[in-house]
Parts: sequence; structure tokens; C-alpha cells
Amino acid sequence: MKLHHWVSVAAIGAGLAVGLGAFAAHGLKAVLSDYQLAIFKTGVDYQMWHSLALLGICGVASQLSSRCFAIVAWAWLIGVVAFSGSLYLLALTSWYWLGPITPMGGVSFLIGWVGLVIGAWRSYQR
Repeated sequence: MKLHHWVSVAAIGAGLAVGLGAFAAHGLKAVLSDYQLAIFKTGVDYQMWHSLALLGICGVASQLSSRCFAIVAWAWLIGVVAFSGSLYLLALTSWYWLGPITPMGGVSFLIGWVGLVIGAWRSYQR
């Protein structure tokens, strides 16, 4: 994907996080338990932070190799879908079989952060 696509993905992700957070706070408060709302909020928080992080690496993309940028961007996008998505569904449906998907999303987040560290270090070494 091109850089402007990733900026759009980041903006969509952040916008959805705002919308989902508002939906949970106002529309789901009467429907979900405090525990389910906390699960949903965790998904929103991680989606927002990683959408903003994705937007941030778009700003420094020229400092990273295209391979590094792609690894980090895809890892974070997969992380948002797997981690936050599984938490949203878990909170709304109580499908406990989603439980193993959440940590895989967390690992994907970590892969992105480690990739960014390595990519930044290699960029500095050039």
C-alpha cells in the first residue's frame, strides 16, 4: 500500500475508535455489564493508540526502509483487527472462544513495536 493509503487507514481507525467509544459510553452502558464495558473500552484504547502510532510512523516513513515500514504498519493493522476486534465481539456476544485471538493481536502489536525499534536502529546506522 502507498503512504497515503496508510494515512487513511490510520485516520479511519482513529475515527472508528472515537465512534465506538462514544457508542459504548452512551449506547451500550445500559445493555452491557461493567465488566463487558471495560473489555470494550480496552479494545477502543488499543485501537486508538495504534491508529495514532500508525499515523506517527507515516510521518517518519522516509526515515525507515520500505520493508520496515510495511512490517510495522501491517503488524499494527492486524493487531487492531485481532486484538480490538476480538474484544469488541467478546464484550458484545460473550463468545469465549475468541479468547485465544486476543493475545495473537497483542503479539502482532509487539511485532510492530520491535520492528520499529529495529528499523529505527538500522536507519541510524546507515
